[in-house]
Amino acid sequence: MDLKCMIDDGVLTITPKGPHLDAKESAVFKKNVIDSINEASIYQVVFNLHQIQFMDSSGLGTFLSVLRFLNTHGGQLKLACMNRSLQTLFELVSMHKIF
Repeated sequence: MDLKCMIDDGVLTITPKGPHLDAKESAVFKKNVIDSINEASIYQVVFNLHQIQFMDSSGLGTFLSVLRFLNTHGGQLKLACMNRSLQTLFELVSMHKIF
């Protein structure tokens, strides 16, 4: 999955380019995100999720893995621009309390 990365005021904003984050995409997504974070050496990250229409448990797991990675470096992960179905998914699995 392709990513658009922007740095503004010490925050790395990552926008996934694609409508799905599922088992087929999650491993590549995670690798690309970690590589982008390491390349920028910025551990304050925002995911702009406006293009994501569907996510499964693999996608959710990827978010948790990235969050753990950032926490070990003293960073944070925030989620932005989630559509209603993604918000509902996060609420159903109580991940809205984590992010």
